[in-house]
Amino acid sequence: MPENHNIRRLIHGWLMGLLLACGPGAYAQEFKVGFVNVAVVLDQAPQAAAARARIEREFAPRDREILSQQQELRALEDTLVKDVAVLSASERERQEAEIRQLKRELRRSEEEFREDLNLRRSQELSALQRMVTEVIQDMARAESYDLIMTDGVVFAGDKADITKRVIDRLKADFNESDG
Repeated sequence: MPENHNIRRLIHGWLMGLLLACGPGAYAQEFKVGFVNVAVVLDQAPQAAAARARIEREFAPRDREILSQQQELRALEDTLVKDVAVLSASERERQEAEIRQLKRELRRSEEEFREDLNLRRSQELSALQRMVTEVIQDMARAESYDLIMTDGVVFAGDKADITKRVIDRLKADFNESDG
């Protein structure tokens, strides 16, 4: 977070210095600034939906397995509660030990699942962020922008806000690559 703050301060200082140093003549020159709401882009880009679908397909079998383990554990606990009065002490202890073991295995499986899922999400998000950055940079060069801003903007008028155009470009790229 401190890096973003320093970058913002640097850009702000650069802009203020540019405006002050150039004097009244600088206002006559065009300075093209754009704004992109990256959170909206990451939410609406078809590449994001495709990444979510890939992750869901990849993790669905493990999710089903964990659900199955949970159901098996509940069934064993229900059986133990129902039959506790008729079970011998040794059989009750054996079933309780089995339930404890299954609970440990289930907790481990759930933890590994969460860690792996978070890692995959992070990988997909990182790849999507790189792609969005490349699209924004390409658009900035092609359309001669002097500055494209993202976070920390209090107001961006319709003329400066190019978020929808970035999303449209990502959609076009996605459609060209057939998903």
